[in-house]
Amino acid sequence: MTGRETTMEARDTDLKKDLDATLQTRRELGEEYESALVESFLEKVDQRIDGAVERRVRRQFAERQMAAARDSRSPKATDSWGERFGFGIVSLVLAVPLSAIGVGVEGLPGLIVSWVGIVGVNVVQAARSNPGLFVGRRRSSKDGDWEE
Repeated sequence: MTGRETTMEARDTDLKKDLDATLQTRRELGEEYESALVESFLEKVDQRIDGAVERRVRRQFAERQMAAARDSRSPKATDSWGERFGFGIVSLVLAVPLSAIGVGVEGLPGLIVSWVGIVGVNVVQAARSNPGLFVGRRRSSKDGDWEE
């Protein structure tokens, strides 16, 4: 049994208790209070229905927002020339201290590892920004031009 089913059963039990209490009160007070008791009970039912509808609407709204957020992450929609340029500048600025640290700690192997990391990050960024960038191209046999 899921948590949702348990919650629904608890609500049904509460509603049954409310109905039993309303009927018991009607027996004790008589028919002259019947319309007020029925209105009170129906108001509780309306509140429960409104709460259930509100929860469903909120859940659907959240699901749509999540779907929209996932769709808006496409690289073409969010990447601009300025972002790519900024990423390149930041990479070059960080390359200097990373190179110095690599050389200071390990010498030439440290420098090589630093630059492999820098180039790797930039290649990943370029591939993310331009999905067709690394698609294989071959030379046409007719006129020597490149084709995809």
